[in-house]
Order: sequence, then C-alpha cells, then structure tokens
Amino acid sequence: MQQQAPIIQVKNDENDEIDLLGLIGSLIDHRWLIAAITGTFMVVGIAYAFLAVPIYQATAMLQVEAKKNDVLGFSDVSSMLGKESPSATEIELIKSRSIIGKTIDDLKLDIITEPNYFPVFGEFLARKFRSSNPGQLSPALFGLNSFAWGGETLKIFKLELPDDQLGKNLTLVAGESGSFTLFDEDDNVLAVSEVGKDFDQHGVKIQVEEMRGNPGTQFWVTRNPRLTTILDYQDALDVAERGKDSGIIGLSLESKDPSLAILTLNKVTDLYVLQNVERTSAEAAQSLEFLKKQLPQVRKDLDRAGDALNKYQIRQKSIDITLETKAILDQIVSIDTSISELKLQQAEMDRKFTPQHPAYRALLSQLAELNEKKNGLATKVENLPATQQELLSLTRDVEVGTAIYTQLLNKSQELDVMRAGTVGNVHVIDTADVNLRKPVKPKRLLVVVVATLAGAFIAISIVLVRRSLNRGLENPESIEQFGLPVYASIPFSILQKTEEDKFSRSADRSSRKASLLALSHPTDLSIEALRSLRTSLHFAMLESNNNRLMISGPSPQVGKTFVSANLAAVIAQSGLRVLLIDGDMRKGYLHKVLGCTEKDGLSDLLIKRCDLAKAIRKTASENFDFISRGEIPPNPSELLMHQNFTDLLDSVGSLYDLVIIDTPPILAVTDAAIVGRQSGTSLIVTRSGLTSAREIDLTVKRFAQNGTSVKGAIFNGVQKKASDKYGYTNYGYYHYQYTSDGA
Repeated sequence: MQQQAPIIQVKNDENDEIDLLGLIGSLIDHRWLIAAITGTFMVVGIAYAFLAVPIYQATAMLQVEAKKNDVLGFSDVSSMLGKESPSATEIELIKSRSIIGKTIDDLKLDIITEPNYFPVFGEFLARKFRSSNPGQLSPALFGLNSFAWGGETLKIFKLELPDDQLGKNLTLVAGESGSFTLFDEDDNVLAVSEVGKDFDQHGVKIQVEEMRGNPGTQFWVTRNPRLTTILDYQDALDVAERGKDSGIIGLSLESKDPSLAILTLNKVTDLYVLQNVERTSAEAAQSLEFLKKQLPQVRKDLDRAGDALNKYQIRQKSIDITLETKAILDQIVSIDTSISELKLQQAEMDRKFTPQHPAYRALLSQLAELNEKKNGLATKVENLPATQQELLSLTRDVEVGTAIYTQLLNKSQELDVMRAGTVGNVHVIDTADVNLRKPVKPKRLLVVVVATLAGAFIAISIVLVRRSLNRGLENPESIEQFGLPVYASIPFSILQKTEEDKFSRSADRSSRKASLLALSHPTDLSIEALRSLRTSLHFAMLESNNNRLMISGPSPQVGKTFVSANLAAVIAQSGLRVLLIDGDMRKGYLHKVLGCTEKDGLSDLLIKRCDLAKAIRKTASENFDFISRGEIPPNPSELLMHQNFTDLLDSVGSLYDLVIIDTPPILAVTDAAIVGRQSGTSLIVTRSGLTSAREIDLTVKRFAQNGTSVKGAIFNGVQKKASDKYGYTNYGYYHYQYTSDGA
C-alpha cells in the first residue's frame, strides 16, 4: 500500500548574529592546528632573525649656517618674504646627482661583488668564521668548492662591459695562483686573467685588485648602469633636518658592509662641503667683478659733488648749515644711502631674477617706500631759505657718495677674501661612524614577535574561514527545523576509525574476519547511542504496516553502512531475529564489513540466479543474518522495481522480526526512493559537519516526491567540541560501565 507523504514544514530562521562564544569554541577545537602554524612561523622568525645578514647604519651630521646678508653685504630683501630654512635647499643639494654620482665614480659603487654562499645558512657560517678567524680563509665544507665558507674577498679596480651586460649577474670563478675566469649568465667566457693584470678584449675591461678564495670559489659580479646606481643611493641615503629651522642636517646610510657605509657617507659629506665652498667662492667672484665696475663711477660722482660744494661755499663766502637744515640733511642722507644700496642690489638682481620674482618685487616695494619718505622731506626743504636749500643739496650729495663709496670699498675687500677662501656656510659636526655592536636590522625580538603574531593571525583566519565555508550542520536542532525528529546522536568513534584504518591497510581483505564495533567493543559510546536508537525504533515502528526499516542518506560518507550493520547487531543482541540486506547494488560493501563475499546476494536473488536459502548468510552474532549486494548488475533500479523484490521482502518479512535495508544515497540515485515505498519505516543518516541543511531539505523533498515519508534522522559522527560547550548547545556523552573497583 502506498504511503501518504506528509507535508514537511521547513523553518527558515536566519540568525545574523555573531556567535562569539561559538567562534571561541571553534578556535579551541582547532588549537593544535593553530599552535602548529603559529609555532612554524615562530621558528621561521627565529631562524630568520639569526641567519639574516645584519644591516648597519652609518650616521653623520652637518651644520648649515643661514646667510643673514646677501653676497654684496646689503640687507637681505628676501627675508621679508618668510623664506624657508636653508636646510631644505641644502638637503636636495646633498642628494643631487652631482654629489652622489661623483661619490659612485670615486668609490666604484656601481661595481657590486658578492661571494656565492651556500643557500639559507651559508652566509651565516661565513660570518661566524670570519669573526672568529680574522684574515684566514675557511676550507670548503662538504667538498663544495664553488661556495664561499668564510674569509673570501674580491675587490675590482676596473670593470667595463658592453651595454647588454650591464645590470646582469656575472660569475667570477677563482683559479690557482690568483687566476680567475669571468662568465656571463649563459656561462660564456668573457675574460680570463690574473689578479693585478689589466684585461681588455671584446669590449670587456677588467682589473682585479684583490682576490682571496679557494680554487673554484664563485663570486657574483654586477656592473650596474651609473644612473641606476645613483637612483638607488638617492633612495638609500636618508638626509633630514634635526629640528625645525635648526640648520642641523643628519645623514644616514644603511649597508651590510659597515666600512663601506662609513666610506660612502664621508665621501658624500666631503664632496658636499667642497661644492659649498666652491659655490660661495664663485658667487663672491661674480659680485666682486660687479663692484669693481661700480666703484669708478661712484668715485667720479663723489668727486663731482665735492667740487660743487667747495665752489658754492667759496662763492657764498663759507656759509654754514643751520641746526634745522642739519636735522633734515641727516634724514635725507640716510634715506638716499638706503636707496643707493637697494639700487645696487637691483642691478645685481637683474642678472639673477626676472621682475616677477618675489625677491625682486619686494625690493621694488621697499624702494617705493623709501622714495615716499624722501618726498615727504621735500616739503620741509622748500620752507628753508634758498641758500640753505642749495647748501643742503650739495652737502647731501657729498655725504651720500662718501658713504656708498666707503661701503663698496669695504665689501670689495671682503669679497676678495671670500673668493680666495676655503670656508663656506656648511660645517661637518660629526663624521660618519657605525655602531658595530648594534645593527639596525634585523631587530631580532621584533622579527620573532611579528612572525609569531602573523602565524597566529593566519592560523586563526584559516580556522574561521573553514568554519564559515563549512555548511555542515553541527547540532540536531538544525535538523529538527526541517520537521524531522532526531532519533539518536551517535558520537564519533575513535575505535571504529582505528578498525577502518586496519581494514584499509590489510593485504588480504577478503580473508579478514568480521569485526563489528558492536561485537568487538560493545561498551563504546557510539554503540550505546545505537542501543538508545533501538529503543526509540521499538516505539516508532509500532504503527508501521510492516517490519521493514530502510536506512538511507543524502550523500556518501555519512556512515549509513556503519549504522545499519551495528544497529542490526545491537537489535539481534536483544533477542530479535534481524536480517540485514545490502540494498546498494552499486557500491555496497557490507560484505567486507562482515567478512564474507558479495556473491549470491540481492542482485542474484532478483534475477533468480540463486535461492533465498543460499543468499542468507549467518554472522558472528546470533539472530543476525545478512544478504550481500550480489554481483553488480547493469540495472539496479529496474531490479528493485520488479515484482521479485516485493516477493523477496514479503518472504523475509515473515521469517524475521526486523528487516533492515541499507540503500544508496537518495541524492545520487533513486534506489532509496523505490525501497522506501515498500518499507514501513524510513530513516536517513546525516553526519555532523558534513551534511548541509540544503542536502537535508532536498532529501526530504525527494522522498516526498516519490511518496515516501521519512520517519526521522540519525545524527552520526558527533564530536565533542569546545564550540558546543561555549555555543548555544552542549552535547555531552558519559561513559557508564562496570569497573573492577566498583565505580
């Protein structure tokens, strides 16, 4: 009789809240994975901290004195513009291509040589040997002559290469008695020569100044393009002002070779100071030339003004200036002197700036202000007597001319001294030096801490990502949301896993005796859970129209075979006669679990190849019989739909108290739906962490579409997790059995 499939109410409660305690529990569950990844990163960090090449920092300090006056010695008109600290300009000059390029040329920094160390720890061993055996050469370890093991040195005095070889890693191999061979990246010979000799052939020029190494030792040699090296050192050189507007400039350079860092930094500072002196001397020479051109004209103007004053006094018979005229004269002389100074600066600026330059415009603004003051004094001059006005004008010309001429003479002498001098406005405060006891990199403690934290972060991320991507249900309540009662939660059995591993490693599986967990370890927690299922089934099948129990599942690997076989054994132990049928005629392996052959099984019965008496096999458990799957047929579904299958079930139903049929996954094939229509009770097996909610939903719908009602579910493979303890639900399992001490 066809059963009426009930309507399943699916409850969709989407909880968007973050289960913080559940997340913490998941982290506790995977604590060993997190510890392993974190420990690996920590070990790698420690190894790097001790094996990495130490980087040293050379530092130097300069002082830049601000120029309070311009080169001519007059007041600095541009100061009113709020001009930035001169250190900003000097910093750019220090890092200019002229300074860095000259340093590279003098020290040959574009030629890079490095011994070929053994990977990972070779350079560490070489450093240790060199520090404990200065001046000595380490013998080749492990017979590996091509690697450097300590004490190797290579200094190249000259290296010129064709353009296509610039920037490429060349290999120099040391030979006997100071000889060497230079190879390109394709192992083509570029040069064969000796230390101290000049080699010049085919566009390759090389002269090795010093070489220390065992015969066969390899050195990496690279000649970088000059501009590339300049740009690299501009990035590596750190130049900054120490304190705002302090004029103190700090320089630093990091390198794994402290002596080279000191040499490079001292060279940069020396070249910069020399350039500053030369620049100051050149400016002084230009200004001196300008003043020499102005002095004759100023002298003529002064002589002419003096003659005019003398003639006027003689003609007027020595008229003296009154006190009022004297006061006005002093003011006019001061203003005219300042105007004359500014005009001289204007003439100098005409050679350097355009009229739109801020400094030039500031000078014109100051000239306009002085002319305005001068025009204001003109009114007072007009109120004086005519003789006093004339005398004031002539006296003013003489005094102004004298002041300007005297100032120009003094400045000419100062500029002459500056032109011939060797002092600029830059001074070296501290020459380059390196703290050899404290390299700046690697910071060992920081490296280890960062590596450990990075490992912990990555490990936790992996665990959380795996948790978010795992759609498998973790608790029975999630299954019950689909209207399916959970008849049993079967804990994961370590003993069963051990038995399966032994079976998979067995050389002759066909001869292996049956080892059901219910028989070999009847006190295992999973078997206790199956006994609870036995009790639940007793009441669940009271209203069934037959004694057939079908067990299926959504997908493979959920544990259907484990549940079917051990449930049959547990029920048989209660005194009921149980027949277990392997209904998976495609991939069934119950015969392997029970230690027998698959021949003369279900498929053979359905095609009348054997009779029922021959197909039924006894097992190691009393009251427990078994029918294997038989030979794999080409049409399993058609065989199950045949009347022979119905007749078989009717026959065995009268011979046994319970018939259990293990079927294939319903989402894979339709066999379970066919068997379910002829079974009074149908259960599905789900696995914790593997079976998703969508699979259960599709399973229930698939059975309902075929007229089969799923009685309930078995939640298999439940593992005790901290996430359950700290999450919404806690599923505990208790071991309760007799012990020798009576506990």
